[in-house]
Amino acid sequence: MYFTDRIYNKSKIENPLILKLISSPFFQRLKYIDQAGYCPGYFKNYHHTRYEHSLGVYLLLKKFKAPFKEQIAGLIHDISHSAFSHCIDYTLPQGSQKTHSHQDNIHKSYLAKTNIPKILTGYKINLDYILNDKNFPLKEKALPALCADRIDYSLRTALIAKEISPSQKDYILKNLIIINNNWVFKNHKSAFFYAALFKTLNDNWYSGIKSALMFLTTGNYLKHSLSKSYITKNDLYTTDKKVINKINKNLPKDKTLKDLWDKMNNKIKAINNPKNYHHIVHCKSRVINPLFLDKNKKVKNLSQSSPSWKKILKTDKIPKTYYIFFETN
Repeated sequence: MYFTDRIYNKSKIENPLILKLISSPFFQRLKYIDQAGYCPGYFKNYHHTRYEHSLGVYLLLKKFKAPFKEQIAGLIHDISHSAFSHCIDYTLPQGSQKTHSHQDNIHKSYLAKTNIPKILTGYKINLDYILNDKNFPLKEKALPALCADRIDYSLRTALIAKEISPSQKDYILKNLIIINNNWVFKNHKSAFFYAALFKTLNDNWYSGIKSALMFLTTGNYLKHSLSKSYITKNDLYTTDKKVINKINKNLPKDKTLKDLWDKMNNKIKAINNPKNYHHIVHCKSRVINPLFLDKNKKVKNLSQSSPSWKKILKTDKIPKTYYIFFETN
């Protein structure tokens, strides 16, 4: 299989196990799951998929010669995402607006219902081992540390959003090395450049007002549709398009649904107004504290060398809250 990726360029994938995992219908479904959620209303020309990102995490781990089982874990880490990705945290009561953790919480149980365990067993690989993030420090680490998942989605967002150029993307990757199972930048300059970029992405994309509106309106649209039995919870694990097509058959007869659909597509304007609002919505906030080599070749994190970054770490890790007022309700 040859795959041309916007970050890692053209890659040849030939390992039979990896190819079988990619061929699984449960992995192929990710081609039709938007990475951000639902972009047409609030993020035009921003569309990319969980499929791209999942392959990207695998390719990044492979590029840096991570253990093969870690590459597998990276490849399948997002299979349990629902339609509209983290909008599920604004749809189901088990979701969390502040942590966006629903997908992680169901990951093991969801995978058990797929053909992934059988594929892995055929190659004598234990699913429980693959699902234990403690085994794979390059693939996954808690914020504010760097991991392959975080590096890939941030570079992907930055390129698509035109926050960086392809040459700046290459600059970041060329300045990354692995030391003791940690992602480390070769110098302070590259670490600070990437950290500042990540902050911009968080402020403007991951936890900004547009994301809050996208999450809120898509979540409300899906909640209403579930309450009216236009869809079932099982439908949420098909694709974005299938869910929308099934729900929108009901638009002509349901004025509330039409209002929610219009809000989801940004046809009804909204503002953040703490004094007068219809909805309170929270967004997970992401901030990183990258490691780098100082002039003496010692590993430090950015906050040790930058007091200003230490302050940013404290403020930006707090989930953001918005008070949404729609012009009409």
